[in-house]
Amino acid sequence: MVFRGSITEAADFDATADSEALYNAMKGFGSDKEAILELVTSRSNAQRQEVIAAYKSSYGQDLIGDLKYELTGNFERLIVSLMRTPPQHDAKEIHDAVQGAGTNERCLIEVLASRNNQQIHDMVEAYKEAYGSDMEEDVVRETSGHFKKMLVVLLQGTRDESGVVDADLVEQDAQDLFAAGEEQWGTDEAKFIMILGNRSVAHLKMVFDQYEKIAEKSIEDSIKSELSGDFERLMLAVVHGIRSVSMFFARRLYKSMKGLGTADNNLIRIMIARSEIDMLDIRECFRLRYEKSLYNMIKEDTSGDYKRTLLQLCGGDDDLAGEFFPEAAQIAYQMWEQSAMTKVKLRPTLLPAVDFDPTADAQALRKAMKGFGTDEDIIIDIIARRSNAQRQEIRQTFKSLLGRDLMKDLKSELSKNLERLVIGLMLTPAEFDAKMMRKAIEGVGTDEHALIEILVTRSNEGIQAMNAAYSSAYKKSLEGDIQSDTSGHFCRILTSLVQGGREEGEADLERADADAQELADACNAESDDMEMKFQTILCTRSFPHLRRVFQEFVRFTNKDIEQIIKKEMSGDVKNAFYAIVCSVKNQPSYFADRLYKAMKGLGTDDRALIRILVSRSEVDLFNIRKEFKETQDESLHDFIQGDTSGDYRKTLLLLCGGED
Repeated sequence: MVFRGSITEAADFDATADSEALYNAMKGFGSDKEAILELVTSRSNAQRQEVIAAYKSSYGQDLIGDLKYELTGNFERLIVSLMRTPPQHDAKEIHDAVQGAGTNERCLIEVLASRNNQQIHDMVEAYKEAYGSDMEEDVVRETSGHFKKMLVVLLQGTRDESGVVDADLVEQDAQDLFAAGEEQWGTDEAKFIMILGNRSVAHLKMVFDQYEKIAEKSIEDSIKSELSGDFERLMLAVVHGIRSVSMFFARRLYKSMKGLGTADNNLIRIMIARSEIDMLDIRECFRLRYEKSLYNMIKEDTSGDYKRTLLQLCGGDDDLAGEFFPEAAQIAYQMWEQSAMTKVKLRPTLLPAVDFDPTADAQALRKAMKGFGTDEDIIIDIIARRSNAQRQEIRQTFKSLLGRDLMKDLKSELSKNLERLVIGLMLTPAEFDAKMMRKAIEGVGTDEHALIEILVTRSNEGIQAMNAAYSSAYKKSLEGDIQSDTSGHFCRILTSLVQGGREEGEADLERADADAQELADACNAESDDMEMKFQTILCTRSFPHLRRVFQEFVRFTNKDIEQIIKKEMSGDVKNAFYAIVCSVKNQPSYFADRLYKAMKGLGTDDRALIRILVSRSEVDLFNIRKEFKETQDESLHDFIQGDTSGDYRKTLLLLCGGED
């Protein structure tokens, strides 16, 4: 194994001199923290162990004990953890995860899904020595079900590491995984555990490729649809680690720092564990995926001596290094390959009600609204549990049966966000999109994000129906209103999209090469010419074709199209092109990100929240939920629960369809 760590052995190392320097840094009143962090982070772990031994020999004291006494907070935890051997460090993390109130399942997942056989054996032995108990027994006591079974398999440290791949077994394993999940009602979890817990990395990479050909979807998407809870998260972690350990840790580091607050334990654990193994690769993957350096994210998210120590472990700022890494570009190419091969099965959260009776529903709604007061529970229970087609039948029956306009009655009985949400559900998809476009345009200011979101993600048929509904409702042309309310190149992009004339069908490989080359050449052109060329291709080609174009763009330029857009463009033009690329790559993930931004921080963008849940509940909201959980480490259900209230929240949660 070739190590690409940020920490290497110090030249001219003298353990006795180092122990003396540390002793002097801690004696007397106060301590020289700068000297401590500089010395500790510039030695390898093996050298630190020699320093610990020399310190005890010279001063008859325990160096780790002295460091604990002199330092505090996250800085103390980080420095003390650096002084432990890797097996001791892993053992302590697992021990902390299973002791006390509650179990830290995410720590168990991260550590056990990412260590090789020798690391696991050493960790188990260190655990026994430090705590006098058996790691497997402690883990089994604190976990349950299939999650527990997979952890036990991983704890054996018996994964095949021969590197030999049997083509026939690859085919058989791929077929077995398909048969265990997608092909049958229910899931044979034992088959997933046996194959993913024991086969070699090289073998499983080929199995995943073969699986995609058989299932027409990635193994990740199958796991998301077939499994749930901690077991789902564990199996996804195993798959991500098989595909790229460095990308796995890049994602974990990002999750530890994004949003409000920092998961310092996770950050410390990863930075220490990988600093001598593959931190350089993790940095490359981090920059590729998040368009910023790990160094800068640590710098923005931490402070003081703790920050300085983490930055030493990080080893450098990739944003200062210039352009992109060849290794990162290769990973980007592979990611687009997976995107091109993956045909995600879209799953709604809202299905047509069985035994549907529009007359009974219409009468129940009228009863809920007449007289003094309104029975919101009845209204919500009916409207949020019927498909849009069924709601249109109810709407028509209400008028035929009672001679009343259901929409007007609902508006008069409900208020605020609940009224907006329920009325949105009662509109046809075309009417709803037309209304959302109108709201984005009218009044003071324009909601450019809403315009982009709707026009980028709707089908040609959906856009054309929306145009007709807009004209019918507002006696104006949607295209004309967009042109009146926006300007410049952003206006031209929206005008192109609102035609609903995007090509349809699969990729044309020869033409994809030509398009990728045109985009590559455009990167060296003037800004206006570059944006026009990007518009010509990004706003007209089919999504499957664009996947191939973006993949070949990596091959031509050694850069990722997302990074180019973020670096070379600005404002609404950048946002529009970036939304197209994100939707091409993974549209449910794009919507998950939009939902997160609608709810994070202080205040809620209720219009965006309503727009997405109403428009996607019968299309792919289940997929969006899964992407939300994977990227945010918290369910969409919990986010909505914590960010909204009352009957509005109750209705949103019904549309959400469940807790992941």
